[in-house]
Amino acid sequence: MHKILPIAHVLSKFIMLFSCMFVFPALVSLYYRDGTLDEFLLSIFAGLAVGLFLWAATRRYERELKARDGFILVCLMWFGFAVTATTPFMLHFPGMSFTDACFEALSTLTTTGATTLTGLDDLPPSINFWRHFLSWLGGMGIIVLAVAVLPMLGIGGMQLYKAEMPGLIKDNKLAPRIASTAKSLWIIYTGLTIICTFALWIVGMPLFDAICHAFTTISLGGTSTKDASIGFYNSVAIEMVISFFMVLSAMNFALHFIAWREGSVRVYFRDTEAKSMLVLLAVSIVGISYYLHHHGVFDFLTALRHVSFNLISIATACGFASTDFGAWPTFAPMWILVMSCFTACAGSTGSGIKMARNLVLIKQTTSEITRLLHPNAVVPLKINGKILPNQIVLSVLAFVFVYIASIILLGFIMMISGLDYITAFTAIVACMNNAGPGLGEVGPASNYSGLNDFQTWICSLTMVLGRLEIFTLLILLTPTFWRK
Repeated sequence: MHKILPIAHVLSKFIMLFSCMFVFPALVSLYYRDGTLDEFLLSIFAGLAVGLFLWAATRRYERELKARDGFILVCLMWFGFAVTATTPFMLHFPGMSFTDACFEALSTLTTTGATTLTGLDDLPPSINFWRHFLSWLGGMGIIVLAVAVLPMLGIGGMQLYKAEMPGLIKDNKLAPRIASTAKSLWIIYTGLTIICTFALWIVGMPLFDAICHAFTTISLGGTSTKDASIGFYNSVAIEMVISFFMVLSAMNFALHFIAWREGSVRVYFRDTEAKSMLVLLAVSIVGISYYLHHHGVFDFLTALRHVSFNLISIATACGFASTDFGAWPTFAPMWILVMSCFTACAGSTGSGIKMARNLVLIKQTTSEITRLLHPNAVVPLKINGKILPNQIVLSVLAFVFVYIASIILLGFIMMISGLDYITAFTAIVACMNNAGPGLGEVGPASNYSGLNDFQTWICSLTMVLGRLEIFTLLILLTPTFWRK
């Protein structure tokens, strides 16, 4: 208990800070006079009250965070923010269960974009704004935002940064201090959001919808203000703008920072991971378009349009849809969904295995084949011209094993709970990759409202597991972690 109380003290400050975010949808409600202002004001006071109570109860336990405290705090923050974010949903939808409200909050915060809500077109603007704003906050990671303001709270941030962003880039700082790194990332992130908003507005999307969709395009959240998602607008120009920014958001944000600092786009063409992602997307788009044309689903140009948008959306783990791709011949939607496992780059707002780890696996496999032919050969494993230490290769292998094992285990649990195997496994894959729609009962033409409470909680856990890249959450379940 004494180990948790100092972390709870820090959590109390973040809950109070997060509660202030309700001010933004409250201002939207005030502007549109949509009748939800009282709900958001009550949410502000409730969040501040809970945070203040927790702060007072744990004040005497305040101390500097230790390295392992970061893992506990990261997990508590995601669930704590989700519970706080449910307040306006519970107040506005009296019949909504806490399970569905928490699923909605976690789905937006983890940028999954799955929903149990219907009638999105008729939701009050402030509620719709809150859903999209949550996704935007979660896109770069609530923790990175928190790190940017940690100096004001008197807390060092490096432990949180490592806990939030495990993998190949966790020790590569963009600036000498972690707070400067977080601020640099948020400048790029905010700048892309503003540009995307104006681009969508220029090509014909209403300004409010443009703001909301820019939030969930840059965050790769896939949440929409319309039940029909992007298909509602039936606009090639809108689909092209969103596709462009989804691809940018699926790239390592460190590349955007470097390109901005150097004033050159050459950095993108020098990066192996970015080039691999673009080649994979291009080949898959042409291949699936030809496949659908060959099967008589669309003519080739129409197929190219729908495949380009929906494949980029799901592969980058965004989750928008312009048509019911779940109704296409089985190979096409299955391949699109599988792509969400490994297309997004490390350091992007996407989830899944990430392209960087995929490249490590491919190069390691090639290296093992070479050693079979030439046992004495020394074959260094390189990414972007840099030799990777064996420890990174081993950590990638371990991550991929746990990732696959988690999907299999959770998929079978969903099947045991009564779902057919297509719905069960695609729901888990979609939630693990924070991609949104799966297939079957949770396909792009429907949503997750048909799941029972147990299945909904499994999906909620899976979304957080995928967002925190598995190990951050699983490490808390090991006895070794809790030993002194």
